[in-house]
Amino acid sequence: MTASSQALRATDIATTSVDGATLTKTPEFEELLAIIAERQREFEELRHIPRDVIALMKKARIFRSATPTRFGGDALAPHHFLRMIDAIATVDGSAAWVAAFGSANTYTAALSVEAQEIMYRDGPDQVFAGGLHPVQEAVRVGGGWRVSGQWKFASGCMGADWIGVGIAGRREGESADAPPVVMMAVAPAEEVEIIETWDVSGMQGTGSHDTRVRDKFYSDAWICERGAPGIFDDLLYRYPAMAYQAEVHAACNLGLARAAIDQAISVSGAAKIMVGHSRLCDRGYFLTGIGECEAKLRSARAFFYEAAEAAWDSLLKGNTVSVVENTMLRLSASNAARTGAEIVQHCYRIAGMGVISKDNPMQRYLRDAMVVTQHAAVADLTFESAGRVLAGLDAPRGYP
Repeated sequence: MTASSQALRATDIATTSVDGATLTKTPEFEELLAIIAERQREFEELRHIPRDVIALMKKARIFRSATPTRFGGDALAPHHFLRMIDAIATVDGSAAWVAAFGSANTYTAALSVEAQEIMYRDGPDQVFAGGLHPVQEAVRVGGGWRVSGQWKFASGCMGADWIGVGIAGRREGESADAPPVVMMAVAPAEEVEIIETWDVSGMQGTGSHDTRVRDKFYSDAWICERGAPGIFDDLLYRYPAMAYQAEVHAACNLGLARAAIDQAISVSGAAKIMVGHSRLCDRGYFLTGIGECEAKLRSARAFFYEAAEAAWDSLLKGNTVSVVENTMLRLSASNAARTGAEIVQHCYRIAGMGVISKDNPMQRYLRDAMVVTQHAAVADLTFESAGRVLAGLDAPRGYP
């Protein structure tokens, strides 16, 4: 951290003094970006981000961003953290996706004090990965739950310190007719089996494998309702958790879109193989396309960060995030994901024949950006649900 940053207490960082630009200019963060740029191919070959790179992310304060200040964390305002993910994605989408789960400690902040004291006893830089779907039925036993099952999409699990799984069950005394409560069960990563199932075309380096446990006991201290607010007073844990998860995924596509524009521009002045053909930078459709992509990206980014800052400002004033503000968080995230992917596709189309090479970075931008749009948190259904709220209709169940 810079000297000015080191002088700030975590609570200051969480509320006022440090902006996203400062956080992405520290020596630790710049070192992280340089290493990621050097090792992109390795990430895809391994199908995960290796632990030494995860350690650099920890040094850059990514995995303490959502740690309670009680345990030395930053409990960082989301719009500051999102700028970190945005910046990483300009270098590599998979690394940004894994770093985005620095926000996931908002989930574990709902665990008991006893559990969190154990989680953070070695420091605030703890990596949590959660494959919470499909939710598995758990059996209530004395003081906890007996759990067996297999879960998908545990992004970052290969570098995680803690792994959560999604369970459902009825508490003692509840009627058999009562709907089961959906919960999250957390354990040290070494107690959860990782099944290497991640074989995909995009976001190859995220290591989003399956996880499995067999007849494992989780005490009540390590169980919380999924999406429950954190038990401490940091403002971050009053920020809408589902919206935050949508935002961290969408931020990846903002970074990928920036990378695609820059890549297209970088080859626009190159000489053409075929004699007599003009350079890309001399073609009207290319110049128009670059201008349109730049305008779309800046517009999507402005809406995205404006919505995040407005929700945080409400919390700073002692208010809750309203349904409309929450809807703007969800809508701006889905818009950023979709627009980012459209920009990458447009840049691919206008950047010439060179983009068909497997080694061309535009290939990776294209594949990674399309994965982001498939995530349920930023899916097209968000636009319809947002429209209902804006039209004064009842919000769909579970939204926003």
